Amino acid sequence: MLRKTVLHSRHVALGARMVDFGGWDMPVHYGSQIDEHHAVRRHAGLFDVSHMRVVDITGRQATEYLQRLLSNDVARLPSPGAALYSCMLNPRGGVIDDLIVYRAASGYRLVVNAGTADSDLIWMAEQAAGFEVSIADLPNVAILAVQGPMAIGKAIELWGEDGVTISRLRRFEGADLRNHDGWYCGRTGYTGEDGFELMLPSRDAVEVWNSLVAAGVTPCGLGARDTLRLEAGMCLYGQDLDSDHTPLECGLAWTVAMGAQRAFVGRAALEAQIKSGVATEQVGLVLTDRGVLRAHMPVIATSGSGETTSGSFSPTLGHSIAIARIPPGAGPFVQVDVRGKLLGARVVRMPFVRNGKSCIN
Repeated sequence: MLRKTVLHSRHVALGARMVDFGGWDMPVHYGSQIDEHHAVRRHAGLFDVSHMRVVDITGRQATEYLQRLLSNDVARLPSPGAALYSCMLNPRGGVIDDLIVYRAASGYRLVVNAGTADSDLIWMAEQAAGFEVSIADLPNVAILAVQGPMAIGKAIELWGEDGVTISRLRRFEGADLRNHDGWYCGRTGYTGEDGFELMLPSRDAVEVWNSLVAAGVTPCGLGARDTLRLEAGMCLYGQDLDSDHTPLECGLAWTVAMGAQRAFVGRAALEAQIKSGVATEQVGLVLTDRGVLRAHMPVIATSGSGETTSGSFSPTLGHSIAIARIPPGAGPFVQVDVRGKLLGARVVRMPFVRNGKSCIN
């Protein structure tokens, strides 16, 4: 039996095509994935991401616990509302999950991926041994993501003073909304556009969804979310990240705070990898021949072979792009085996798109 978010009936009523996503019955699109993609880049789009899990960490040793649990250092969060992106590693340095951490008044709030949430909670409980902490899973919290250049304007239009509060937040900063009980907003997203993610009691979710749609925000499914995050060069857990690869191999070295001398899980493995040299690196690919790149396609480079981890047609750029993991020193061009045919591709720095515009030189 697939799990359903509190907004499931709204998706069905809007004619969404529903698919199994990590055990959840989720909308992949509401008619046109391309139109939904462009709506986010040009106006504002609305995503139900309530399948993701909110976890609150409190207690006298909450900071010390998270410094042990995560590759990034929560001591970098100076005050309530500050947020950071981090990986949670196994002892081999592989990525168990990637997540966002918010500093709260009484501790920390984590948002973890849907497909790994249950195993994450088990791992987090195991790692809590010896720490004076409390781990609270919050299943009755819904999450709505409003993304696009008009997203903040819609918040002000609908919620007045609380919308202004959202507008004043900096990127990767969050706040409680004083006029709406239990609402917490983070100036975060998974699209490369401006916007926010709203955590709120499940009882409020349908009304808020309906008000946003009535205000002209376009409902968007998982299909557009995937092409948007790919254009933004953002990793998808299970494809670009997994428990067999370290953050250093996945373009996420910036999420590892080595300088603080914290004994975080996986540190020794990362130190050994740094000493010996990383065997693969993550790069962006732009297809120069006709075709469409997908995940798990072989990549042939002068430095050796690798594979694409994510790939798709880019609606914003009008051609195919991919994230790939290949040996360092590949040079500016590679070949990709697309269904038995070698096609040319250019190696580029990511993101491919930022704020609706191409970043490719």
